[in-house]
Amino acid sequence: MSFPVYLIGARGCGKTTVGKLLARQLSYHFCDTDQQLQQQLEQSIADYVAQYGWDTFRQQEHHALLTVTSDNTVVATGGGIILRDDNRQHMRQSGTVIWLSVDHQVLANRLTADPEIGQRPTLTGRPITEEIFDVLQQRLPLYQQAAHHTIDANQPPEKIVIDILTALSRDSLTA
Repeated sequence: MSFPVYLIGARGCGKTTVGKLLARQLSYHFCDTDQQLQQQLEQSIADYVAQYGWDTFRQQEHHALLTVTSDNTVVATGGGIILRDDNRQHMRQSGTVIWLSVDHQVLANRLTADPEIGQRPTLTGRPITEEIFDVLQQRLPLYQQAAHHTIDANQPPEKIVIDILTALSRDSLTA
């Protein structure tokens, strides 16, 4: 196995935390598209979106995805990366896509407690606890469409990694 593994899901689902652990287990490199973007843009995502808008940001996000895609890499993506059809197709065709699915209330609790919440702007202008349910409902079909595997991410990161490794090993047995 040497293909990229993409982690998708709503912000706060654990893509970065799980991605780092998974990369270690697989002896892969780890890359986070949000971190890549902030370095490339030389500003926070919130500041960039405020200055240039969501459409321009999504274009930059697409380029970041293409830049970080390589074999032997676990890629933690931004929560909205699945909004573009070309991103969904690229990930599905070039690697394995793992959706970290989390209950909306768990996400709201995590995001409320996260000190880095300001790095990503609100999508609706409402408090995170109000917006997360609506955003998840809109994106659910896109996460389902993009994912090769859905993993319950309401559990500890170490257990999530075990579940991902199990799914990946099943893939290699049927390949």
